[in-house]
Amino acid sequence: MEQVKELDSRYQIGSGKVEELAQLVRETDSQKTIFDNPLKPVQAYNLAKATGVEAIDRFQLILEIFVRRATTNEAKLQIQLARLRYELTRAKEKVRLARKEEQPGFMGLGAYEVDVYYETVKRRIQVIRRKLKKIRKKRLLHRKRRTELGFQSISLAGYTNAGKSSLFNALTEEGVLINEALFTTLSTTTRLVEISRKRFLLTDTVGFIDRLPLKLIEAFQSTLEETIYSDLILLVVDVSEAIDVIEKKLSCCLETVARIGASRIPIITVFNKIDLLPEMKLDQRIENLKERTPNPVVISALYETNFDLLEQEILGILKNYIQASFTIPLTNESMSFISWLFNRADVKTLKYVDNDAHIVFEAIPWFVEKVKKRVEKEFDGKFEKFQTAEA
Repeated sequence: MEQVKELDSRYQIGSGKVEELAQLVRETDSQKTIFDNPLKPVQAYNLAKATGVEAIDRFQLILEIFVRRATTNEAKLQIQLARLRYELTRAKEKVRLARKEEQPGFMGLGAYEVDVYYETVKRRIQVIRRKLKKIRKKRLLHRKRRTELGFQSISLAGYTNAGKSSLFNALTEEGVLINEALFTTLSTTTRLVEISRKRFLLTDTVGFIDRLPLKLIEAFQSTLEETIYSDLILLVVDVSEAIDVIEKKLSCCLETVARIGASRIPIITVFNKIDLLPEMKLDQRIENLKERTPNPVVISALYETNFDLLEQEILGILKNYIQASFTIPLTNESMSFISWLFNRADVKTLKYVDNDAHIVFEAIPWFVEKVKKRVEKEFDGKFEKFQTAEA
């Protein structure tokens, strides 16, 4: 139902519309009414009284979906935090209403005094924040460890259900859950991928949504940080949808990237699901969108179409590789070091001459410096940089 008028303080919609809504609830045997606009506690209370079923708003709906999708402890804690912070702003009014008489969505609060309930919510928020702080420290340690390995990182971002997890699975040969439902991914998954003998860390992240409430962005900050600290963002867009829907979702994604502080990071716009469009319609759609999309590439994650073009684009942006060489004496320690290097860099050649090993390799600049220090300090070897390697 829609109504264009000044918001009613009692119900948000007018009393006539409330009667229509109550009739519709009875006719359809509905269990709940959902409002796109934010509902005040008194409005939700009055609506529940008039219709006989709980009334929730968009934020509460998103939370309910998140609760169903959450699988990791971190995601569950983040959702609890968002719900409690939302509840805190409404707790006193909700208790006051609940003590009047029971209504759907207001049951179970009558036993609480207002201040007791308010303080209980505050304490639960503090407990969850402490737990999330520990998880965040662990995540930072993992991120630091991954950085020490010398790999550049790529994050998948995009509107929910755009096909990020399908692309992640195709690139990594993993089995991350894929579903047509919204918000299938609520926690991050990171795996190592190899493109043209160069290794990168690829992370699948939570999907964006239009008008994502600020409390949810703040609650999922530790998860979204994986995007902030990446070297490249693959912004996945479902190109099979109507052009106006694509434009709206694209704007939402770019705004969210800016809101989380990731604007400085290079973006490749990955137009996914091209298998659902005829070629002529696809070309026209890309032409209409190209001015608003950085570095566009069209693919089908399902059929792995144009993955070669996507990989070329990735290598074209993440091309700050340096080629270098070194010579070290052969020992048990140096053989272990060579094995370590093979797992972290693109080793071009390895030659054994007399009792020495001569290696030519490519890696990102700071990792080359790390190898140089180890070669010279641990093995008293000779090290030489050549040039910036072409991707």
